[in-house]
Amino acid sequence: MNYEIVFLEEKLVVGKSIVTSNEGGKAIGDIADLWQNFIGDGIFDGIKNKQSSTGIGLYTDYEGDFTKPYRFMCCTEILSFDNPDLELRKISAGKYAKFTVKGDVQIDIGKAWGEIWKMDLARKYSNDFEHYLYDSDDMKNQTVEIYIAIK
Repeated sequence: MNYEIVFLEEKLVVGKSIVTSNEGGKAIGDIADLWQNFIGDGIFDGIKNKQSSTGIGLYTDYEGDFTKPYRFMCCTEILSFDNPDLELRKISAGKYAKFTVKGDVQIDIGKAWGEIWKMDLARKYSNDFEHYLYDSDDMKNQTVEIYIAIK
């Protein structure tokens, strides 16, 4: 799976999060339910001071590697914090491996993560995230950029 090395500036994001794990496929249902709540209940639309109209799926607070529990956050980048009912987090500035995936937001993104887990990347396990570009109305034909924090 191809990727490029990029350097990112710090990002401020707001949203909702849960603690989950990849064990037994638990994260698949947990993350789908959180996105449904975040989008379906109008949380995303109600966020003030958005940087853009794109979504971010943030993986953080790892308790080890990808086989251990972690926090997943449905969020978006903001210019300034004016959303007291939501969680505020920072995506650290630094070096990331950037993967670009085009396809179904559930099937193809899941496959991409499976490939990433097999790779010998010098992962930091600090802040990894999916950037949903929303470049199509078809959820089976989306462009998603996956950023993996590396040393």
